[in-house]
Amino acid sequence: MQTTTSTSCQNSDENAAELESASEGALQRLLNIMCALRDPDNGCPWDIEQDFASIAPYTIEEAYEVADVIQRQAWQELPDELGDLLLQVVFHARMAEERGWFNFTDVAHAISDKMEQRHPHVFAGASVADADQQTRLWEAQKHVERQAKGLHSVLDDVPIGLAELTRSLKLQKRAATVGFDWPDVSLVDAKLQEELTELQEARCSADQEKIEDELGDVFFVLVNLSRKLGIDPAVAMRHANAKFERRFKAMEQLAGRRKTSMDELTLEQQEQLWQTIKSLEVD
Repeated sequence: MQTTTSTSCQNSDENAAELESASEGALQRLLNIMCALRDPDNGCPWDIEQDFASIAPYTIEEAYEVADVIQRQAWQELPDELGDLLLQVVFHARMAEERGWFNFTDVAHAISDKMEQRHPHVFAGASVADADQQTRLWEAQKHVERQAKGLHSVLDDVPIGLAELTRSLKLQKRAATVGFDWPDVSLVDAKLQEELTELQEARCSADQEKIEDELGDVFFVLVNLSRKLGIDPAVAMRHANAKFERRFKAMEQLAGRRKTSMDELTLEQQEQLWQTIKSLEVD
């Protein structure tokens, strides 16, 4: 089984050859481990039973765990979590190799080719004025790649498996590349009020399907608003979740110190605890 390229830039260090050898050795060890785990005669029963569909949820989960470590700035945990994510790539590549489709080397070459094609200012002598121009060139190159795959809509390859807030943001960004976008954030504010009114009307009708539809529209406009404000909605939601979790746990602890528990308190008493915890936080 073959391996891939070095993790260090060429000629950036007098120990580049040694680092390259160590990197290739470490990767080859991982590839060999996966090969052994999938061995039909002597491998691990659980690993042998897996297929692309059963492993995909773990791949998503590991990506989220990497994001969680970064969010918490728990840098000492990052190598381990990145390793878990790398294992997912190796797992998928191994299953594909067993079917004769491609192997890990093909995966590495594919992403290397793509990065070189999308960065001509680094690898082909082209010039780029700034990050904004690079973003436009990146999207233009992706458009060419989509057409080469027979995909004609700018929305064609937005993955269905993305978390919905993230997918909504990506759909809106793609649409904006062809000019389908509110020119001013005040128009998004007006649209949000319109959708909230429609949601209220749907609630009055007691039509659950209509309520769901209108609530979805509200979420979609909120994502649009976050985009206009330069905020990733998933990040904002992550912060809100973390804040709620932090405050609620503090409420539980405070209730315990008062010799009671949350389920013994009335909603009004719980609200008092919430306000107490909130007032103790430093902005």
